[in-house]
Amino acid sequence: MGGVGRDGARPLSRLRLDQLLDELQVRIDTVRNTRDRLHALLESVLEVGQELDLPQVLRRIVEAAVVLVDAEYGALGVIGQGRRLAQFLPVGIGDETQRRIGHLPSGHGLLGELIRHPVALRLAELSQHPASSGFPADHPPMHSFLGVPIRVGEEVFGNLYLTEKRGGAEFDEEDEAVLSMLAVAAGVAIQNARLYEEVRLRERWLEAGAEVTSALLSGVPESQVLEVLVERAREITSAELGVVDLVEAATGELQGALALGRGAAKHQGLALPVDGTLAGAAMSSGSAVVTADVRKDPRVTHGPDRWEGLGPAVAVPMSTRDGVRGVLLLARGAGQPPFSEAESKPLRGFADQAALALELSDRRRDAEQVSILEDRDRIARDLHDLAIQRLFATGMTLQSAQRFVQHPEAMERVGRAVDDLDTTIKIIRSTIFGLRAHDGPGTGPGLRIRMVRALEGVAPALGFTPALRMEGLIDVDVPGDVAEDVLAVLGESLTNVARHANATAAEVVLVVRGGEVALTVTDNGIGIPVGAGRRGGLRNLAERADGRGGTCVVDVAEGGGTRLEWRVPLGDRRPGVNGAGRPEGAGPR
Repeated sequence: MGGVGRDGARPLSRLRLDQLLDELQVRIDTVRNTRDRLHALLESVLEVGQELDLPQVLRRIVEAAVVLVDAEYGALGVIGQGRRLAQFLPVGIGDETQRRIGHLPSGHGLLGELIRHPVALRLAELSQHPASSGFPADHPPMHSFLGVPIRVGEEVFGNLYLTEKRGGAEFDEEDEAVLSMLAVAAGVAIQNARLYEEVRLRERWLEAGAEVTSALLSGVPESQVLEVLVERAREITSAELGVVDLVEAATGELQGALALGRGAAKHQGLALPVDGTLAGAAMSSGSAVVTADVRKDPRVTHGPDRWEGLGPAVAVPMSTRDGVRGVLLLARGAGQPPFSEAESKPLRGFADQAALALELSDRRRDAEQVSILEDRDRIARDLHDLAIQRLFATGMTLQSAQRFVQHPEAMERVGRAVDDLDTTIKIIRSTIFGLRAHDGPGTGPGLRIRMVRALEGVAPALGFTPALRMEGLIDVDVPGDVAEDVLAVLGESLTNVARHANATAAEVVLVVRGGEVALTVTDNGIGIPVGAGRRGGLRNLAERADGRGGTCVVDVAEGGGTRLEWRVPLGDRRPGVNGAGRPEGAGPR
């Protein structure tokens, strides 16, 4: 019996041993699978963590998630404003299928459930969940579902969505644990990518600010500097429209100084009120103003049609310690992502830096103007104190010597020399008056300066700057009303040259002599056609001359072109009285 017992026990021990071996093999396989998944998880974490470009980080996260839990489809949804999906990155669905499905989800239904309740969610059949709203047409069938939130610090950045476990199985607790660990690593990787992106963005803003400041302080015209300002801001923020509105000191309203990009013509040179505009809202608040859709923003009531085709916008004041100088406004196309805090925050510093550079440019220009005026005063003082006194002394000496000269011809020559000295004194006095006639309060510029400015103003229309020659006591002898007529005649004459002459050069001569003023404008254009008669503008010039007892003659210039001569008397010119109302040769007072 013992042998039988021993023989009977022997098969039972072998069976138990086989069972133990099988269990051991299963556990080994489980450990091996766990080890492999841990290795895969570590590799995914390292791969995701090595990338610093945020879009690439997001793409790699969802690709790694699909592999780790053996899912057919996966997606990463980024939460934006209004607790809606600002981005949705799918994996496993081809481009053609996406095109047939249409718009990507925005966060409704089951996807919105994770946004509202950011905890892991695992389902065997997603269609049976109360929040499920079904699929659009042409969408591939999906049954099993696993979703976990991605947190960046305390913020829920987005969610990972996985569907259709391969082989028709369900997602298990291990899948959930692996995906949750990946989500933790993804949060760290996203935070690093964000920091890197912010550093790069700040560096680009600093470079742009340095470029604007350097251009302003090196004397580049303000209009060109504003172009650089807007272009760099558009480039960095991927904006389609950039506008700079400057504050008008007199009215406190905004004036469109520059607009570049989409629909720029609707904003260029536009006068804007503070109320009812996005720029005005930024100016009033003194801080950045952001909107997801500028066309529908309740703060924009003035000219909403200007924003057709545009959507997200940001406006930042350009401020210094003395106040707001203007507003920089950027807008993206409709449907584009809104401006984030990471973009708008350095934009404020950039705008303030530009405003400070404009302020420094104004101060530098004022200092240069003061230096010029001081130099003019010095020259005028030297002319008055030195040159005129010496000329006057010479004239007095010649006059006292006249009585010792007996020869008639010699006396005549001495007399002419005295008269020439007197004329020279008057010319120097006129020059002194012009130098000291600054554009101060209540003091307008003289006719000489206004003539120069008039030629500069018409140069863009002509395509060249006319030559200018002036003779005589222009700022002294020409009364204000006559000066206005001279400028009007000059403007009309040069406008005719620009419109009709096809000229490449012109010369303007203004002469004050012998009690009259003569303005001559000559060009090398095609001349006046035969039988063309007088245009309305020329008739006006003739009427101005007739009204003052003068003449206006239009003729063919030597070598071709047209020559206009407008000549009028200056009023009462009593013999022996100079343009200042003092006897000729009376010398300085």
